[in-house]
Amino acid sequence: MLDTTTPMLQVNHVVQSYRKGDNNRILVLDDVSLSMKEGEIVGLLGRSGSGKSTLLRLISGLNAPFAGDVSWYGKKVQGPEPGISMVFQTFALFPWLTVRQNVEIGLEALGIEAGERRKRAEQAIDLIGLGGFESAYPKELSGGMRQRVGFARALVVHPRLMLMDEPFSALDVLTAETLRTDIIDLWMEGQLPIKSILIVTHNIEEAVLMCDRVLIFTSNPGRVGFEMPINLPHPRDRQAPEFRDLVEEIYARMTNRQGPGAPLHIDALHHAEVTLTTHLTPISTNILAGLLEELADPPYNGKADLPELADSLHLPADELFPVAEALATLRFADLVGGDILITDAGRQFVNAEVEPRKKLFAKQLLSQVPLAAHIRKVLDERPSHKAPWSRFADELEDHMSEDFAEESLRAVVNWGRYGEVFTYDEQTRQFSLDDQD
Repeated sequence: MLDTTTPMLQVNHVVQSYRKGDNNRILVLDDVSLSMKEGEIVGLLGRSGSGKSTLLRLISGLNAPFAGDVSWYGKKVQGPEPGISMVFQTFALFPWLTVRQNVEIGLEALGIEAGERRKRAEQAIDLIGLGGFESAYPKELSGGMRQRVGFARALVVHPRLMLMDEPFSALDVLTAETLRTDIIDLWMEGQLPIKSILIVTHNIEEAVLMCDRVLIFTSNPGRVGFEMPINLPHPRDRQAPEFRDLVEEIYARMTNRQGPGAPLHIDALHHAEVTLTTHLTPISTNILAGLLEELADPPYNGKADLPELADSLHLPADELFPVAEALATLRFADLVGGDILITDAGRQFVNAEVEPRKKLFAKQLLSQVPLAAHIRKVLDERPSHKAPWSRFADELEDHMSEDFAEESLRAVVNWGRYGEVFTYDEQTRQFSLDDQD
């Protein structure tokens, strides 16, 4: 018997890392704690690389934490729990099985007899809106229909907790909206055979639309930076002022340079320190220039509300944030209270011709991005004025994952080439200075 007087799920001071070399570990999650009770939808909201999907795998029992523990109704999770199921970002269907067979496969693993499997599978298929497609194969289905099969497969085992790992992100906007609305309607009508939902998402409006509370994660390593209750009745109106206010606050917290839990200074500028090992996202200089030009022109005239800007550009937050933050890192823009403001350097860039633009970009890159300045310094000091990629990658990987090190170096390669600060040869994997052989 499950003890329903205790929280259904508790994550206690979980740390997850992986080994990098003999005496070094790279942190993915650091001291993460959270709890869930029956009857709520909780969202994990954060940037790529913040460890949210890793946390879901720990909760499901697919992986074990390096430190801390996960408890399911007071009992430590030590392997896959039958009361927890997961819906993945990719559809993860077996192409040689029909819809019914894909849905039944989890029941077969539990040893449930064929008649009961068929009955429960058909109920789940009907519930999720795929009645009539039981004998179809995945290749015959649209993306939205395949994801519905994924939901049916998760529901058919009658879990108490359903984990969702960005379940709508692989779908087009309209299909995602339809499926999201259907899931919420079934939840509110009490038709889903589950007690709670934990959903990982990058989509801020999706989190506010679905969740009872949202945990905002920081990145590198992942931590719970802020918990925000969403006290709005269902169904929720995206255009309602209270809905927009919550979206605005989350944007402000996710772009707060002092972290999502720090006070929101609406009028004051607070720049977080950019260090040699700060993770950088490789953003094309064309995209950076395009956003600056958009920001400088009417109707924004130098200042834009990030949610409004995302809507007008048809960009999800997870695509807009890296561009806005790259501009802030280069000091072409400032992020303040959920707004983006162009700086004097940004205006100079917009108004400059091609060559002066490059010179200004090079100046900002070397003065504001320590990794770029470090690479240039090493090249200046070496007689050959050359240095291999590995020289800098090894340095970064002592402090971050290989993927983050790769992304950071790709960012400075792109920016350094544009500003003619240094060159990079992909074939030899070497940095060099332009005026050298």
